[in-house]
Amino acid sequence: MDGRPVRLLSGALHYFRVHEGHWDHRLAMLRAMGLNCVETYVPWNLHEPRPGEFRELAALGRFLDAVRRAGLLAIVRPGPYICAEWENGGLPHWLTGPLGRRIRTRDPEYLRAVDGWLAAVLPQVVARQCDRGGPVIMVQVENEYGSYGSDAAYLAHLTDRLRALGVTVPLFTSDGPEDHMLTGGSVPGVLATVNFGSGAREAFATLRRHRPDGPLMCMEFWCGWFSHWSAGPEDGDAAAARDPEDAANALREVLECGASVNIYMAHGGTSFGGWAGANRGGALQDGALLPTVTSYDYDAPVDERGRPTAKFWRFREVLAPYADGPLPEPPAPQPVLAAPAEVRLTGWAPMDAVLDGLGGPELRSGAPPTFEELDVDRGVVRYRTRVPGPRGPYELRVRGLRDRAVTFVAGVPGPVLDTEEAVLGPVPGPAEAELWVESLGRVNYGPRLGEPKGITGGVLHERQYVHDVRARGLRLDALEDAGAVGKLAFGAGPGAGARGLHRGTVTVPVGGVGDALLELPGWTRGFVWIGGFPLGRYWSAGPQRALYVPGPCLREGPNEVLVLELEGTDQGAGAPRLVP
Repeated sequence: MDGRPVRLLSGALHYFRVHEGHWDHRLAMLRAMGLNCVETYVPWNLHEPRPGEFRELAALGRFLDAVRRAGLLAIVRPGPYICAEWENGGLPHWLTGPLGRRIRTRDPEYLRAVDGWLAAVLPQVVARQCDRGGPVIMVQVENEYGSYGSDAAYLAHLTDRLRALGVTVPLFTSDGPEDHMLTGGSVPGVLATVNFGSGAREAFATLRRHRPDGPLMCMEFWCGWFSHWSAGPEDGDAAAARDPEDAANALREVLECGASVNIYMAHGGTSFGGWAGANRGGALQDGALLPTVTSYDYDAPVDERGRPTAKFWRFREVLAPYADGPLPEPPAPQPVLAAPAEVRLTGWAPMDAVLDGLGGPELRSGAPPTFEELDVDRGVVRYRTRVPGPRGPYELRVRGLRDRAVTFVAGVPGPVLDTEEAVLGPVPGPAEAELWVESLGRVNYGPRLGEPKGITGGVLHERQYVHDVRARGLRLDALEDAGAVGKLAFGAGPGAGARGLHRGTVTVPVGGVGDALLELPGWTRGFVWIGGFPLGRYWSAGPQRALYVPGPCLREGPNEVLVLELEGTDQGAGAPRLVP
């Protein structure tokens, strides 16, 4: 950098939502759209799944190196909270579980964990700052804190820690353009930016009331939106689409204000591995749970598969006059699967066998333990309880159910429960009840951030709590252990779509590897892995109907496929298949 002011024309691209084999292509797409910078969050829970157990922090460094090779600058947002429609807003379950409402405050126990995270992740950033020859030009303090809290001492602590750990580039905060958000989320002496999707002049006028001087920047220009599972028209996001001309005009207004911008998202990618979060409905984000789909396409200018959309070309027209020279042409498209290929399912293991082989220890207690107490971040927990007797067929009720339970009474399937206060039905005692509870994604925004999962209240027979509970959890990452999965006893099974773990292969012909979609006709809900790569959650609820399969996770010849079907179907299902 030569010291001259830089107008940032940035786009959000999360390295953890894009297969590493596609990073160079996607960054070239951003350059071709007219951007000079890329922004990424860093998800704490992905990189520290258990306390002190750090995984793949070097991936952030490799991504920033790719950014430099692409000739782009970088904005890094390391949290500790990121929102991002990501599980728990990026906060680890092992921290939010015991701390509850103490998170995102000056609480000493919370700050100790945060300090450990920042000390672990920041070396990847500090060594790649622009004053050291790298691409990193700005680093964020927390994220949209004014939408959540008002603990100025907490923000001051984070600011001090970032500086003490070697961050020398400018720091910034980002919040909605509302007085209470800017008051709660900004830090004296730190650049304040605002997030919005339209109305740039009004938004910047609000910012100027708080910061009369300094550069203007829209840190999140929302050019599209995300979708929820089973979202209806009343949610306003089932299609998650924004007219390209409308979005381009709103972007033009930001630039006409003389501001820098970060397009959120320039390329959304995919929430692989079941890491998609959830929201709460209602104006104050405290209503019904709205789990986010696996695709994070976001109706972005570069779609989930890396292809330019109509919005890409409109944005390129708007951005071109602000470039230093002619814009490069988009890179060549990525290869696409040459022909459809059916998954040949050859083995099946029932859920109990999967839990016995891959699950954690069973805990017996008086009250149902939560997912957090069982150390389950993403996955399912089996609760077993015995209704004593003799007694009449009173209603068996579940309080605080989060989020969805497949039930059995005396081994007979019961209803699927999906409300916080749920009724299984009349059950005479004595009887054994079994509930397989799945988390559909932890809340990533609003006052219910960090809420626990599982049976968080209790099980009641009539008005009496049932206090003999056995619980055992299955984490999704256990299915990424090829050795452990290989030791499971797979049989012929009852057919496609049955509840349990299905194993098979899909064969890709020589020269036929490329990006694809995985369709699961007639299957209900679960997760898929191909060649050990975790594609994420599928669900017949829609609106997403197929899972994106990055070409780099396929190989010529046979590829192992695992499908964990959590609910099963009575209607019959077809074999999963890859399609171009």
